[in-house]
Amino acid sequence: MKTIGVLTSGGDAPGMNAAIRAVVRTSIYNNVRILGIKQGYNGLIKGNIEEMNLSSVADIIHRGGTILRTARCEEFQTDEGIEKALNVIEVFNIDGLIILGGDGSFKGAKKLSEAGVPTIGVPCTIDNDMGYTDYTIGFFTAVETVVDAISKIRDTSSSHGRANIVEVMGRSCGDIALFAGLAGGAESIIVPEEAIDIDSVCRKVIKGRNRGKLHSIIALAEGVGNAYELAKEIEEKTGAETKVTILGHIQRGGTPTAFDRIIASKMGNKAVELLIEGKSGRAMGFKDNDIIDLDIDEALSQEKAFDREMYEVAKILSI
Repeated sequence: MKTIGVLTSGGDAPGMNAAIRAVVRTSIYNNVRILGIKQGYNGLIKGNIEEMNLSSVADIIHRGGTILRTARCEEFQTDEGIEKALNVIEVFNIDGLIILGGDGSFKGAKKLSEAGVPTIGVPCTIDNDMGYTDYTIGFFTAVETVVDAISKIRDTSSSHGRANIVEVMGRSCGDIALFAGLAGGAESIIVPEEAIDIDSVCRKVIKGRNRGKLHSIIALAEGVGNAYELAKEIEEKTGAETKVTILGHIQRGGTPTAFDRIIASKMGNKAVELLIEGKSGRAMGFKDNDIIDLDIDEALSQEKAFDREMYEVAKILSI
């Protein structure tokens, strides 16, 4: 293993830079040349590659986003795109690749591994929607961002006596809404894993108002109904003025939490070690408070389990 390439693919996540830093410095420590591939698989196909050194990753552990930038790449999903990538890998004498991203990025890593290129996947996605790992890099930073927003929204909602729907990311996975809703003291949490019970939401708004509560926060995972239509229905059934706050891509940015920096650093370090050991087609993860690696096929096949125990706790505490 003389040369390793690293790229970030798909949606950016806080902690990606910490992982890049770990990959670069662990490679240099082991006398391995390290190449940064810019703009994900699109950059791999086009040869947008430059050698990295210690200075390349100075002062980035605390920065959100990714210094390598990222992009979606439909061409890479074709046989022709894979062939172009393999040609670039050969031209640049890349012996192994470390891919930072989510489910789609891992599928690309799997294809390269099957084509004979040693690859390791590092899970970076704020949605926390990968079933094989307890947490993905960037998830807890996104949760902290949402909790901070809920606190600010509660202030203004209390001043006006309003209900407020806070829409967060997570189209098919409700973890951001669940974790942030519990930590932020939301009265109701609406997630794709559970059927919407709008009457239950309305009852909580009315009961809260009857005991003198000045606000009501409803955490909603994106894609689970239309936030504005839900707000209209709640307003009609309860008489409480109901506003909508869509946090959007603010959840992707910001300084990564200590936890995200730590697991990113440990996963990046271990990913390089696995390549040096001759391993390929592996996925890094965090399970039972430890860094793990497993076959990337197995990682992709595991469905995400919803934490219903936490969901029930949130319901009990929001009576």
